[in-house]
Amino acid sequence: MDQRFRTHERIKDPADFRRAFDRKKSASNDSMIVYGVENGLDHARLGLSVSKKRVRKAFARNRVKRVLREAFRLGKTELPVGVDLVIVPRGPVLPFEVARRSLIDLAQAVAHRLRIVSTQARL
Repeated sequence: MDQRFRTHERIKDPADFRRAFDRKKSASNDSMIVYGVENGLDHARLGLSVSKKRVRKAFARNRVKRVLREAFRLGKTELPVGVDLVIVPRGPVLPFEVARRSLIDLAQAVAHRLRIVSTQARL
């Protein structure tokens, strides 16, 4: 499977972010909140909302975004398909292993709440 992070896998439109927040289907843990909404596509898409209020320094915000994008890229095969995932980190420190494990678990929890079959259940 292609492990690159393609532009069609990224949420860019503010309306798509708003739709995910308005749908109010989410899952969270100590490190992040994942909002989800159906996208009608055959792949998951990622959106990041890293505010200055939560992560004060620009270098820390950029680091958190890089870690989350990499966790998404490497975990694509384990994520549910047909879901837009908007991630809001809870703090400025987010280790890669925690991000990867949390992203997969929370994305599957959101998909379950949306009643979407995950990729693992289809295999």
